[in-house]
Amino acid sequence: MRHRTVHDVMTQEVVTARADTPFKEIVALFHRNDITAIPVIDDQERPLGMVSEADLIRKEAVLPDPEGCTPGRWFGRLERARAEAETAGGLMTSPAVTARATWSVPEAARAMDKHKVKRLPVVDEVGRLVGIVSRRDLLQVFLRHDAAIREEIAHDVFGQTLWVAPGSVQVAVREGVVTLRGRLPCKSLVPIAEQLRRAVDGVVAVHQGLDWTEDDTEVQLEHPHAYQAGRRQ
Repeated sequence: MRHRTVHDVMTQEVVTARADTPFKEIVALFHRNDITAIPVIDDQERPLGMVSEADLIRKEAVLPDPEGCTPGRWFGRLERARAEAETAGGLMTSPAVTARATWSVPEAARAMDKHKVKRLPVVDEVGRLVGIVSRRDLLQVFLRHDAAIREEIAHDVFGQTLWVAPGSVQVAVREGVVTLRGRLPCKSLVPIAEQLRRAVDGVVAVHQGLDWTEDDTEVQLEHPHAYQAGRRQ
């Protein structure tokens, strides 16, 4: 079993800006490349920050309406400075939240959720930009065919990892939703199986009705009093 990595889904050809890239050139880059954000990099190609459409739109939001009747949106001092900036260095959100190409898709998703960002510049071991990954890229795992998900669960989870006899568990997958029926040799394998199958890329949800042959979750001492007496000696 292996999660798809950021390298598997990221875009390797990245449109970038420098700190001195002018406002209008950034807008043109967005338009020409049909993108909504770009990393700002230094001379060593290390990400300094990100400039997105949200950063650029501040320049419009700060202005009053054409008749001057409605003032522009109120900004604090730092926000106003960014709204009035003329180059990427002043416009960008920094520092850049980055990912590594070796991260799993769930790791990258957790980083995006934690930092409330829509994309992550991907860097190598010395911090140089090697790609970019977006929310849409990470969602590619949910395009996996049901047959591929079923095969991974049946073969890798139950066959190779848990060593369950063939035919003991029936695996069905429809639209990424996994349904399991069958019997495991012992009760302690049920939560392990649950965790492993949820870790398979492309699984939307799991419905299971697994039974077990032996309850090995409650170990009883045959002679508890003798054991305690032995400890006191």
